[in-house]
Amino acid sequence: MSSLSISVLAVALLVAAHAVPGLAAEDVLVEAERAGEGVEVRARALIAAPQPLIWEVLTNYDQLANFIPGITKSVVRSRRGASVIVDQSGEAGFLVFSFPINVRLEVTEGAPDWVASRAVSGNLRRMNGRYDIQPDARGGVLLRYSGVIEPDFELPPLIGTAALRSMVEQQFMAMVAEIERRAAAIAPEAPK
Repeated sequence: MSSLSISVLAVALLVAAHAVPGLAAEDVLVEAERAGEGVEVRARALIAAPQPLIWEVLTNYDQLANFIPGITKSVVRSRRGASVIVDQSGEAGFLVFSFPINVRLEVTEGAPDWVASRAVSGNLRRMNGRYDIQPDARGGVLLRYSGVIEPDFELPPLIGTAALRSMVEQQFMAMVAEIERRAAAIAPEAPK
């Protein structure tokens, strides 16, 4: 998303349940810019959740469609050690425009610090993404996503970049929200 693939960004990508004091979902940063025929995207969020929980959410490929907007299907096809093949489908939308996305991702897991993905088939000419999970000096965990998306169809110059940026932002925010939801569910209740 997710990776976060377009969910692993992809992906798709990527998330927290208690924001570090003073930080909240609105502190999430997502950037996108044209890079040749594709769009380069970067996202980050500081999350107050345990690193294993963040890892669990990012690598929960079969459930991504349950909480990531734009993804209608995400299925693990095979797993061999740290390599996972994931099929995903959905669409990127912006205003009245929408673009279908169908992709097979080869995901490499570097537990518990990173997840990288690349499209090996589908209607994306190129899609590489990587999530990095790093403890932060302020007491939280910094989740970063970087990737390049190049559809196998023509992207309108201004609308295409805005559509993919919007999709990545929505998906990354949803990943952060799912991590926050799960972290809240396991957090000890404050004394009354």
